[in-house]
Amino acid sequence: MDVSRRLTRWVESAFPKGSSEKVLVALRDLPDGVIGGQDLERVQASLVIRTGGEWSVFQSWVQLAHWDWRDALVGIGLGDEDWRDRLDEVLGTQG
Repeated sequence: MDVSRRLTRWVESAFPKGSSEKVLVALRDLPDGVIGGQDLERVQASLVIRTGGEWSVFQSWVQLAHWDWRDALVGIGLGDEDWRDRLDEVLGTQG
């Protein structure tokens, strides 16, 4: 699975270099069950936005998503219909 350019930029700016590479690999390798038929960028972003750039916090979000991806979306504020606007606010607009 791909990681969008804007999410890649966000991860690279939020995480230290060694961690950012691991985060991007982990996001690319998410199983379909974690995506849950949702927008890929939405789910991937839900796992990194509130990490504070910490690898261990990211791992906790991934673990939560493996248990129930909906909890990750709701916990990060991407569970409502305005999730696209929220992503644009955090990541910048597509383009």
